[in-house]
Amino acid sequence: MALTDITRREVEKAIEECDRLGRDAFLKHHGFRRARRYLLSYEGEQYDSKAIVGAAHGFLPGQQPLAAGDFSGGAAHAAGLLRSLGFDIAEDHPVSGPTADDLVHRVTHLKVNRSSGHPALYQPIALLWAMGRALRGEQRLLPWTETEETLKALLERHGLRGERPRPDYPVASLHHVGVWSLHDYAEPVTTAHGDAKVRRWFAANQPLGGLAEPLYELFRDSEVTRLAVIDELADTFFDGLDCTPLLADVGLRDIESADLPEVTEGEPEQWLITAAEYERGCRLVEEREAKTHGERISRTTQRPRRSRAARHLVLRRSKGRCENPQCTGQPADVTDRRHPILEVDHVVDLAGGGRDHPSQMVALCPNCHAVKTRGSTREVLREILLRVAQERHDAMPNTI
Repeated sequence: MALTDITRREVEKAIEECDRLGRDAFLKHHGFRRARRYLLSYEGEQYDSKAIVGAAHGFLPGQQPLAAGDFSGGAAHAAGLLRSLGFDIAEDHPVSGPTADDLVHRVTHLKVNRSSGHPALYQPIALLWAMGRALRGEQRLLPWTETEETLKALLERHGLRGERPRPDYPVASLHHVGVWSLHDYAEPVTTAHGDAKVRRWFAANQPLGGLAEPLYELFRDSEVTRLAVIDELADTFFDGLDCTPLLADVGLRDIESADLPEVTEGEPEQWLITAAEYERGCRLVEEREAKTHGERISRTTQRPRRSRAARHLVLRRSKGRCENPQCTGQPADVTDRRHPILEVDHVVDLAGGGRDHPSQMVALCPNCHAVKTRGSTREVLREILLRVAQERHDAMPNTI
C-alpha cells in the first residue's frame, strides 16, 4: 500500500500508541529520530510527523510500520499527507547547523575507503588525534602548518596499511562530512580526490582548522562519547590491527580508567552520571551492538568484541559499589588510581548469546565475581544479577 492509503483513523491510532509509550520510547520502537522541522499538532500536543506516518502505516490491514528509510518526511510526503488529512503541521525552521549528536553519528558512520582492500586509516588517525586534544582542553583550531606537521608524523608512525604522510586527505574528507571546520581560506574547499590538486589547495590557502565546535565540546566533556567513538573507529578501521600504540601516542590509551572519578566514602554523588549522558551512551552502544553482535576479534585467539562505553556506563551506574544485593563486603583497598576494586561482568556470557549492553552487565567485587563464575550457587546468583542489571538500567533515567 502507498502512503495515500493512510487515513485519519490510522494516524490517530499511531498518536494513541505514542501517548501510551511516551515520545522517546515510541521513536526508539519504530527506529525514528526526533523531527527537525515538521511537527504534528493534535489536541494541544506535538508529535514527530514522519514517525507518526511510519507507525500509522502499520495499522493498515495486512501492513507493517514503515522504517525511516522507506519514505521522506518532507512537505511533499509525510507532512503533506498529514496536512491533506486535516491535521495541523507546525513548521520549525532548521537550526543553523547539526547538533553534537548528529556530528557523532557522522563520525560513527564514516564512508570507509577500501580501495586497497582494507579500510584506510587516514580519517581515524586524524579524529583520534583531535579527540585527544579535546580531552586535554587544548586549542580547537590550529594553523595548517601545525596540523600538517603533527598528522604527517602520526601517519608515518601509525599508517599500518601503507598510508602516505598526507594530512590533506583526511582533513578534506572530514570537512566535507561536516565534522571538521576550516576557516580563513580564499578558494572553495577542495574534495579529497586527486593528488596534486589537494596538496596545492592546502598549501595555497593555509586554512585554520579543527573539529567542528559541538563535536569538540562533546569529546571534551563526555566520557562515554569518547569511549563509544573509540570503539566504533577500532571496529571499523582497525580490525586485525592493534591501535593501542596510536591511542597512547594521542593521549587516549588510559582513557577508560582515567575517566572514572576517585571515590570518597559517603560521597557517591561524585559518580553520578546524568540521565541524558546515560541514554546517549546506551544509544551509541546499541548502534554498535546492532553492527557487531556475535562478531569476534581475530588475533591469537577468538574473543567477542566488547564495548568500552558499556563498561564505563555500568561502573558509573554502580557509584563505586558492588551491584550484587547479597554482597557481604567488597575489598576496602583501592587501585593505584584510587578507584574501587570492581569488575564488570556480562551476566549472560557473550559466547552464550548475551548482550554487550548495560541492561545485562553488572559491576561486581572480586569475591562476588568469583561466586558468580564458579561458585556452587552461581546459577541462582546469575538469575538475581540479571534482574538487578535490568532494574538498575531501567531506573537510571529516574534516579538523576
